[in-house]
Amino acid sequence: MFKLFKKFDIRDYFSIIFIVGLIVLQVWLDLTMPDFTSRLTTSVAQTGVQMSDVWYNGGMMLLCAFGSMLASFCCAFFCARLASKFAKSLRIDLYNKIAEFSRAEIKKFSTPSLITRTTNDVVQIQNFIAMGLQIIIKAPTLAIWAITKISATSIEWTMATLITVFIMITLVAVIASVVLPKFKKIQKLIDNVNDVTRENVSGVRVVRAFNAEDYQERKFEKANEELTKNQLFTTKATGLMMPVMSLCMNGLTLAIYWIGTILINNAQIVERATIIGNMTAFTQYSLQVVMAFIMLVAIFILLPRCIVSAKRINEVLDSPISIKQGDKVNDSNTKGKVEFRNVTFKYNDGYNNVIEDVSFEVNKGETLAIIGATGSGKTTLINLIPRFADVSSGEVLVDGMNVKDYQEEDLQQRVAVVSQKACLFKGDIKSNITYGSDEEISDDDPRLKQAIDISQSLFVGELKDGVRSAVAQGGTNFSGGQKQRLSIARAVYKDAEIIIFDDSFSALDYKTDMVVRKKIKENLKDKTVIIVAQRIGTIKNADKILVLDNGRIVGSGRHEELLESCPVYKEIALSQLSKEEL
Repeated sequence: MFKLFKKFDIRDYFSIIFIVGLIVLQVWLDLTMPDFTSRLTTSVAQTGVQMSDVWYNGGMMLLCAFGSMLASFCCAFFCARLASKFAKSLRIDLYNKIAEFSRAEIKKFSTPSLITRTTNDVVQIQNFIAMGLQIIIKAPTLAIWAITKISATSIEWTMATLITVFIMITLVAVIASVVLPKFKKIQKLIDNVNDVTRENVSGVRVVRAFNAEDYQERKFEKANEELTKNQLFTTKATGLMMPVMSLCMNGLTLAIYWIGTILINNAQIVERATIIGNMTAFTQYSLQVVMAFIMLVAIFILLPRCIVSAKRINEVLDSPISIKQGDKVNDSNTKGKVEFRNVTFKYNDGYNNVIEDVSFEVNKGETLAIIGATGSGKTTLINLIPRFADVSSGEVLVDGMNVKDYQEEDLQQRVAVVSQKACLFKGDIKSNITYGSDEEISDDDPRLKQAIDISQSLFVGELKDGVRSAVAQGGTNFSGGQKQRLSIARAVYKDAEIIIFDDSFSALDYKTDMVVRKKIKENLKDKTVIIVAQRIGTIKNADKILVLDNGRIVGSGRHEELLESCPVYKEIALSQLSKEEL
C-alpha cells in the first residue's frame, strides 16, 4: 500500500501536512474542553454558582467545540479532495498499463478481474484515504495526548482506563485474526461474480436459445451466495466490536464514578471540590481515549480490504509487459512490404508450435490470401504483423524493418486490421469509421464517403441521421453484416499502407462480398491487402494464396496453380464448389 502512496506529488504532501495540522488543532481543542469543565465544576463545588464563571467557562467550551467542528470540516474536505485526485491518477495509471497488455497479460488476470481492479479496488483505496487518513493520524494522537493528561491526575483512574484499553485491543486482535483472511477472499469473489455476470450478459442470446436461464441463474446464485456468506461473516464479526466498545465505554464511566466516590469519601472536605472537578474532567478524557480506539476499529474495518486492493493494483502496475516496444522510426522509401522469415510461434502457456517455420513475402499493391482449416494458425499468423503477439523465433518485417524495432505508433500507422469479430464502439457511425482521428471531420468528407462506398455500407444513407446515427455499445443495434461492413469502412478510412482482413467477409452475402473486393481492388491499388478467409470465392483472384495446415505452409501460388499442386487447397475448394464451378 505504501508503494502506491509514493505516487503522491509535492502538492499532495503539502496537503497532507496541512491536514495533519488541522487534526492536531482539532485534538487540542477537544482535550482543552474538559479543562474548562473541571474549572466550572470545582468553582461550583467550592463557592457556589457564579454567573461570570458559567459565562466564561461555558463560552470557552462552546468556542472549543465550534473550532473543533470547523477544523473537522476542513480536514474532511481536504482529505476527500486528496482521495479523489489520487483515485483519478490511479485509474489513469491502471488504464494506461492495461492498454499495453498483450493477450498473455490479459489472460493472466482475466477481463473481469481487471475491471474490478480498476473500479472496486481503486474505490477501496479512495475510501481509505478519505476516511482513514484523518482517523489514522487523529486516533493515536488523541489517545496518547489524553493518556498523558490523565496519568498525572489519579493512578486509580488511569489504571481503570488502561485496563479498558487492554480489553479493547485484545478484542480487535482476536477479531482481526479471524476476519483478515475473509477480507482477502472477498475481492476474488467479486471478480467471480463479475465474471459470471459478464458471461451471462454477453451470451444472453445463446442462453435464451438453449433455454438455459435456470442454469445460468444457478451459476450466479452459487457465486453470489459465496460472496454473501463471506461478507455476512465479516460484517457480523466486525459488528461485535461496537456493542463491546459501548459496554467498555459505559463500564469505564461507571468505574471512574465508583473510584471517585471512594476518593471523595476518603478525602478532606477542602480537597473534595478539586476531586469532583478532576472526576468530571477525567470522565471526558477517558471517553476521548475510548473514542480514539473506536476510530481505530473503523480503520480496522477499512484497512484489511484496502491492503488487499493495494496488492491487487500493484500486481497490475508491476506486471512486466511481454511485448516491449522498439524505439525506431522507419524512414525508408519501402512502402507496403511484409516479409516473414522462418517464423515460429508458440503461446506462453502452450506446448506445441502454432506457427512453424513460415516464410513468405508480399509487396506493395499485391493481394495476399491465407486459407486453411479451422485451427491451422491463420489468425495467429496475421496477428504477428501488428505485434498483437511476438514471434518465438524468426523475423517479421514491415517495410524492411523488424516489427520489434518499431515505435508502436509508427507501426500502427502502417497497418489497419479488420478483426474476425466486428467491434463497434458506443457513439455514432462517423466516430466509429473515423476512429482514432483527432481532426474534426465533416459529414461530407470525401474520405468518409469513399470508405462507406468501398465497404458497401450503403444502409448508412438510408438511416434518418445518416453518419450521425447512434451506435450502441458493441454495435448491438446493427446486424452482423452491417457491423462487418462498418469495420471494413474504418480500416479503409485509416488509409494505412497495409490492410489486413481477418475473415471479415464471412457475414456478407456472396454478392456484397464480390462488390466489396472489387471496390478494394479498384480504389486501393497502391495498398497491400492481406485477406484471411474460408470461402474460395473470396480469395481465388488474389495475387498469391498461402495454404496453411497445422501451422505450416503446404501450398503457395495462384488459384489455378494450387488446384493442380496442393491437395489441401483442392480438398477445401471441392468442399465448397463443384468441379465444373472450379
